Amino acid sequence: MTVGAILQSKGRQIVGVEPETPLFAAIKVLADRRIGAVLVLTRKRIEGILSERDVVRVLGERGAAVLEEPVSAVMTRKVIHCRPSDTVASMMELMTSGKFRHIPVIEDAEIVGLISIGDIVKWRLREYEHEQQALQDYIKTA
Repeated sequence: MTVGAILQSKGRQIVGVEPETPLFAAIKVLADRRIGAVLVLTRKRIEGILSERDVVRVLGERGAAVLEEPVSAVMTRKVIHCRPSDTVASMMELMTSGKFRHIPVIEDAEIVGLISIGDIVKWRLREYEHEQQALQDYIKTA
């Protein structure tokens, strides 16, 4: 299976904030949308990504005063991305080895989605359930 199949199932909605957005406002977006990361965008160009882990890390290092700072001061700048044609298995491996949970999907130099490790796990569980059902059906008819 591919990343594109996950996007077809979950949708291609992209949530982003601008680099100058105060951290407290970006945290509100995360909380209101019940998501774990937002892309930091300037005119649809990825400048970085802000995850819950980034927020916790910077609060632990610098305290509550950081909430007034712009997202650009605390975001992860090196953003690894994938393509819709990439396999789900390769994304599991990449995200596990890189120790990150969210990855933007780029096609023809455009952001077409964002997937999380949770999306991948859900997809894999669905695959296993279908395989199990197919095996049970096969055994019943054998």
